[in-house]
Amino acid sequence: MKRSPLSPAHVAALALQRLAAMADSERARQVQRYFKETVRSFGVGSPQVRELARELYGTVRGSWTVADAISLCDRLLQRPELEAKSVGTLVLLRFHKDFPRRLFATIRGWLARDRLDNWASVDVFCPQALATLLTRFPELLTAIEGWARDRNRWVRRASIVAFLKLVKLQECLGPAYAMAARHFDSKDDLVQKAAGWLLREAGKRDMERLEKFLLQHGPTIPRTTLRYAIERFPEGKRKRLLALTREKAD
Repeated sequence: MKRSPLSPAHVAALALQRLAAMADSERARQVQRYFKETVRSFGVGSPQVRELARELYGTVRGSWTVADAISLCDRLLQRPELEAKSVGTLVLLRFHKDFPRRLFATIRGWLARDRLDNWASVDVFCPQALATLLTRFPELLTAIEGWARDRNRWVRRASIVAFLKLVKLQECLGPAYAMAARHFDSKDDLVQKAAGWLLREAGKRDMERLEKFLLQHGPTIPRTTLRYAIERFPEGKRKRLLALTREKAD
């Protein structure tokens, strides 16, 4: 493989230069409306960010290894801006066929150190990246169970969204439901919403199984999680499930 003259450091610098050139301060202020935590932004739209990631990948395709892409991602995740994090993760996702097992621990480290420190950054990267690793290395399905009790909220959210694509596989439905249930005692609304999102996606494959699961766990399910989970049911069934799963008064 011919080495690219562009190192991860050079590509990271180029990405930041391009993002700064497209920066829109008014749009950057508006971005904050979508987050409870404070975020930094260049104010660059998602289509432009994805196009930039595609272009940068094109400059190194065929010459970079996955290790180079991981190095680029690590550099850009250290930046506070949402778009820099997105470019790094989107370029790395282009190398998904070559993901090594060790990337699993690297991703957890990024999350635990708040390199992916908002729901958008977690949700752009983790569903595809972790699904790829969990599929390629099935023993990691057991390893990720421990993420559900991590002190870091982003590790916990990632443990849930990791299964969003995997629920299409019959063998992963059980682990997905189990992961959602591990978070039923969470008081974190971003974790509760993610668990409901996962259950809703699982229900696309088997609505009857989802209904039975919700009735089985009943009042242990946070109401936020439940409302997300039942969005695809007809209105009448949604009201019935809300009533049947409500915590009983003493």
